[in-house]
Amino acid sequence: MQGEKIWLSPPHLGGNELKYIQDAFDTNWISQYGSNIDAFEKIIEDHLGYNSFVTALSSGTAAIHLALRLLDVKEGDFVLCQSFTFVASANPVLYQKAIPVFIDSEASTWNMCPNALEDAIKYCLEQGKKPKAIITVSLYGMPFMVDEIIGISKKYEIPIIEDSAEALGSKYKGKPCGTFGDFSIISFNGNKIITTSGGGILISRNQQYKDKALYFATQAKEDKDYYSHSEVGYNYRMSNISAGIGRGQMEVLEDRISKRRENHSFYNEVFKNYDEISLFKEPNNDFFSNYWLNTVIIEENDYEVTKEKIKKIFLENSIETRYLWKPMHLQALFNKYKFFGNNLCGILFDKGLCLPSGTNLSDNDKDKIKSLLINLRY
Repeated sequence: MQGEKIWLSPPHLGGNELKYIQDAFDTNWISQYGSNIDAFEKIIEDHLGYNSFVTALSSGTAAIHLALRLLDVKEGDFVLCQSFTFVASANPVLYQKAIPVFIDSEASTWNMCPNALEDAIKYCLEQGKKPKAIITVSLYGMPFMVDEIIGISKKYEIPIIEDSAEALGSKYKGKPCGTFGDFSIISFNGNKIITTSGGGILISRNQQYKDKALYFATQAKEDKDYYSHSEVGYNYRMSNISAGIGRGQMEVLEDRISKRRENHSFYNEVFKNYDEISLFKEPNNDFFSNYWLNTVIIEENDYEVTKEKIKKIFLENSIETRYLWKPMHLQALFNKYKFFGNNLCGILFDKGLCLPSGTNLSDNDKDKIKSLLINLRY
C-alpha cells in the first residue's frame, strides 16, 4: 500500500453544513422535527420543479418501501424490478411479501430493457395478475430509457417507481431525474453525489401523497391528542441534523455535478487508445448523466488486461475500485424469482469495474491513476 488512499466516492463537504447543524443544536431540534427538514424539502422541490412534493426520510430504501405502501402493494402482488441494481431497489418488495419479477438491461443505458419489460408484463397478465408497479433505476447516474418505459407504463396502466438514488443532477431531454415516476426516490448515502450522512427522499406528485408518506414515516400516528394507530407505520423520518447537512450540500450541488463530469472527461482521455476498455457514456444528447461513478467494461484481449488485474494493481497502490452491481436475479436471495431478458446485466457484471469518481479527486490523484492505467499492457 502506498500513500494516502484514493476512495471510490467519499463524502465531500462544502463548508456551510456546520452552520445548519449548529442551528439545530442551538434551537434544540435535533431529532425528526425542525426547520432544517422543512427547508431541505423545499430546496429540493424548487430544484426539481415539475410538481415535485418531497418527503425527507432516513434512506432511499425507506422511500421505495413507502412508495410500495402508497401503491397498495400487498402479499402476492407482482412488482417489476430492474435486475442490474443495488439490493435496496428490490428488498422493499420482499418487505411487502410481494413477488419481484426481474428485468434485464439494454446496452445503451444499462438500465431496464423495454422489450424484456413488456415480455414480463405479458407473463404476469397470463398468470391473472397485473403488476402493481415498475421499479426502474438510473444506474450510476445514467437516465433510463424514459420515453420507452413511460410508454409501456401508460399502455398497461402500471405506475412507475423511479429509483434515482444515484442520479441527482442527471437529466433526460432537459428534465431532471426524480421527476419521471409516479413516485421517485433519491438517496443521500455517504457515497452519493451529495450526502446527508445517510438518508433519502420520496418524491410524490401531489400534496396528498406527501402527507400520506409522512404519516407512514412517523409510525402512522393519527391526528389525535393521544397516541392512536390503526395502520402499520415506520420510523423513517430524516433527522433535523441530517437535513441540515443536506441544506449545506445542496449549496454545492452544481459544483459536484461539474466535478463528476470532469472526472468522466479525464477517464475518456485516458482510455481513448484502449480498444479493449470501454468507458460507460451517454448514448446521445438526450441523456445528461451526473456520472456518479465512472465505470468501464474490459473485453477479452491479447494484453491480458482484466478487471481483476486492474483491481489488484489499484489495491496495491491504495486506490479503491469496485465491481459493478451483481444483478438481483443472480443473488441467492432472489434466484427463485422470474427473470426476463438475455442476461446482458450478468455479462456487464462479469466484465465491468467502477473507478474512483469522487468530487474531491485531486490532480495528483488523477496523475497517479493515469500512470497506472497507461501501463496496464505491460
